[in-house]
Amino acid sequence: MAEPSRAVSPVLIEVAAGVATVTLNRPEAMNSLDVVTKEALLEAVRQVADDLAVRCVVLTGTGRAFCVGQDLKEHVELLHSGATDRLFRTVEEHYNPIVSALVGMEKPVVAAVNGVAAGAGASLALACDLRIVADTAGFNLAFANIALSCDTGSSFTLQRLVGRAKALELLYFPRTVAADEALTLGLATQVVPAGELAEVVTALATRLAAGPTVALGAMRRSLTFAADHTFTEALEMESAQMTRTGRTADHAAAVAAFLAKQKPTFQGR
Repeated sequence: MAEPSRAVSPVLIEVAAGVATVTLNRPEAMNSLDVVTKEALLEAVRQVADDLAVRCVVLTGTGRAFCVGQDLKEHVELLHSGATDRLFRTVEEHYNPIVSALVGMEKPVVAAVNGVAAGAGASLALACDLRIVADTAGFNLAFANIALSCDTGSSFTLQRLVGRAKALELLYFPRTVAADEALTLGLATQVVPAGELAEVVTALATRLAAGPTVALGAMRRSLTFAADHTFTEALEMESAQMTRTGRTADHAAAVAAFLAKQKPTFQGR
């Protein structure tokens, strides 16, 4: 099947004040993920991860959805064409690398959930460090509705946020979890009026981008490592990261500022 041509990129990147905003830009399709979009998203996430000028990343969507996951129109076309090998390779070729790049980058990642986050879209939001959610938005672990297993890291992230029993409930019986309930369950970090989402996220991301980036990245790495290693191994990782961050210019600046009773200015180095 030939890929559709597009005049406008399905994924946009904007960098300002150390914050890279990666925006899914298919509002007419509720930011669903076809092959073109997945490839563009993977490239964008890798680009901002490697950009030393970027010290915080925001993932969001345009229109009324954050992301509703797999583009089912394309999915059905591939299924009916008999291209099932190509269809399900997308997990290894796209979804796994995208979420791995999100989780693995050594800088904070914030999801600005502007609308419904469903299926792999919900999984992408769950992979971020913080989820600032519009009061009109919600989450739906919709995989069972199309008789598919969960993907894009949700088997790992979901139960760590809400516990195993609640995770299975949300997967077995898909429904849209409204913003307020998402906050209670731990799916959302903060719920804000939809009209204030951009302002709140910008303030939060700017604050993170002005922080000690190496130290924040080390915290991300340490928590991810500790999630599937022993306590002793986690202590060893902490020790290594403490030594690493102790050698940074930001640490030296922070100590000097403390002694001078001043507020430190971090350069992310």
